[in-house]
Amino acid sequence: MFAVIRTGGKQYRVAAEDVIKVDKVRGNPGEIVQFGEVLVVGGDSITLGQPTISGASVAAEVLEQGRGPKIIAFKKRRRKNSRRKRGHRQEFTLVRVTEILTDGAKPSQTARPKREPKKPVAIAPAEVGEPAEAKPPKPKAHPKTRARAETAKKPPKAPAKKPSKPKSEGKD
Repeated sequence: MFAVIRTGGKQYRVAAEDVIKVDKVRGNPGEIVQFGEVLVVGGDSITLGQPTISGASVAAEVLEQGRGPKIIAFKKRRRKNSRRKRGHRQEFTLVRVTEILTDGAKPSQTARPKREPKKPVAIAPAEVGEPAEAKPPKPKAHPKTRARAETAKKPPKAPAKKPSKPKSEGKD
């Protein structure tokens, strides 16, 4: 079974378990969102909407909210010393289609509970009899700092000597 939905001014052909990238829709990762504008439902028999199918919807789970690559709009008017540079990153939502619903049915799946962040496991302190030999590591010097230190140690160079020219005694 497949459906054609409209969201964000674009149309998408989707089936169950499809992962699609759509323009930003509200919802946190793990939540279920519904797309109500279903244009076509297909499978055994195809149902066309005029323009949409009443009572049909597509349920999807939000996987991620993200931003696309940076697009740079650079405008230049030659010989006028006029330049404009604008950057833009389009926001998107990555969703997984869970089911295609018809006849006004409600989604069977609900939002997944949020996973709690893992707490770091506390390391048991060393026994009293054992000395603690954990020394903090020595911080490394920055490469440029190291290079400056090496160049400072070198002795200064003597100025270059000019080769002596034989003196001409006069013109004949």
